[in-house]
Amino acid sequence: MKITVDQDKCCGAGTCVLLAPDVFDQRDEDGIVVLLDEAPPAELHSLVHEAASVCPAAAISVTS
Repeated sequence: MKITVDQDKCCGAGTCVLLAPDVFDQRDEDGIVVLLDEAPPAELHSLVHEAASVCPAAAISVTS
């Protein structure tokens, strides 16, 4: 799994951080997503997929 985020698309909703805090964080100044782990362990894959699917700005991409 490889994760990429488009910070230009991110609207700062924070759903990704709530679902997978070991993978995603938010910048303090504006809430934009920060990717902490672009290749997380297998036990986090389902949460990462869910975070990508519920992202209101479609700012998270997941490839295998």
